[in-house]
Amino acid sequence: MARRCALTGKGVLTGNNVSHAHNKTRRRYLPNLQVASLMSTVLGESVRLKLCTSALRTVEHKGGLDEFLLDTRDVDLTPEMVRLKKRVRKARAAA
Repeated sequence: MARRCALTGKGVLTGNNVSHAHNKTRRRYLPNLQVASLMSTVLGESVRLKLCTSALRTVEHKGGLDEFLLDTRDVDLTPEMVRLKKRVRKARAAA
């Protein structure tokens, strides 16, 4: 899964470079992706993800990876993150 945020699914957008003479050539707008290791407190393990910086800020604002996943709808998450969310929910119920 290249150039795509693991949590939000944000990916590459396309548009035009427009010159002074109004010539248009296609260009790509790449998301600001960073590799981050986030700690899951419920699972007790670190998860390495490729995230856009806006998703990383949102995770920090919500209080961590577990809270972000449990607060987000399944349709807004990638399939990998839905599986992680189920693991977190199961571990939290067992604790």
